[in-house]
Amino acid sequence: MKFRVTKSDIVQAVQNVSRAVSTKATLPALEGILIKAYDNTLTLSGYDLELGITTTVEASVEKEGEIVVGAKIFSDIVRKLPEEILSFETDEKMIIYINSGKVDYQIVGISSVEYPDIPTFDTLDEIKISAKVLRDMIKHTIYAVSDNIAKPIYTGSLFEVTPEELKIIAIDGYRMAICSEKITCDSNTRFIVPGKMQSEILKLIGDDEKEVTLSVGQRHVNFSVENYSVNSRLIEGTFLDYNTTIPKGDATKLKVNTRELMSAVERMSLLTSERVQSPVRFSILKDSIKLSCKTAVGRATDEIPVDTIGDEVVIGFNNKYIIEALRNTECDEVNVILNGGLSPMIIKPLEGDSFLFLVVPMRLNDEI
Repeated sequence: MKFRVTKSDIVQAVQNVSRAVSTKATLPALEGILIKAYDNTLTLSGYDLELGITTTVEASVEKEGEIVVGAKIFSDIVRKLPEEILSFETDEKMIIYINSGKVDYQIVGISSVEYPDIPTFDTLDEIKISAKVLRDMIKHTIYAVSDNIAKPIYTGSLFEVTPEELKIIAIDGYRMAICSEKITCDSNTRFIVPGKMQSEILKLIGDDEKEVTLSVGQRHVNFSVENYSVNSRLIEGTFLDYNTTIPKGDATKLKVNTRELMSAVERMSLLTSERVQSPVRFSILKDSIKLSCKTAVGRATDEIPVDTIGDEVVIGFNNKYIIEALRNTECDEVNVILNGGLSPMIIKPLEGDSFLFLVVPMRLNDEI
């Protein structure tokens, strides 16, 4: 194999596919990047048996072939090379010769036959969506994806597709995030996408209006983002019927300034830590929210003005869950709905239903 390639192109490609490379694998090839050089195109792949990322880069290929090279050493080398045009060549002993100006490297590669195939599958549904829309939907829900592997079904988000709408739902047992957007497609399907895959998609999507194509199979899904292909196994199992968890009433309803409430909760949070935990108490009155927090460190109080419709209520929340929900609204003001001191808080936009965030309260045991 012998080819020449532009440094900026290969550095970016190596950086992105490396995120799917296993760092501790029983199979040495999985700690590497598969490079294929054919038809003046390089195809680079990283795969950890769960997530696969593949991309293509233009190159001047003199001799076709393929090889696996250690991801970390290869990434470090190409980033540090001085010239913009890089030359690569391999021999029958799987030695890779890398040249840039007066710099030469020789590193040991692995035969491509030892690299497992990234799964291919029959596409049952294909959904096209604006890259920006998909990015925003994932960004606003991924915070509620669980990291508890004891319940793997919730380490991903439910994608619920109809011909008119896409919904993404994430639940971790303490909070729920739902985002909805209008789309036009021919599909009517549901599937659960791992949180890890969604994190990688966020890193690949730019700030433009290009389309992302989702190809859904029986057990796998593929996201095509510009010249990147991201492949993952779907999470199998029965996702919670999320509609039944949303309280139906609105005994207490208030419009709040998102930044004011978030700042007040952050001030209460100064008394808490991973080791010292205590709920932030919300006393919701007709014209204000009084916030308080008491821990072994000390106590704090604050108050912000609001207009409340309905019942006054006292309720407690984990400060982190409230802050993350408010931050991900990306709205100046939101509607907050409560149904007593033990029912989850609902956070919605002032108009429409583009998102719905739900936060489960904590029991309050003392008074301040």
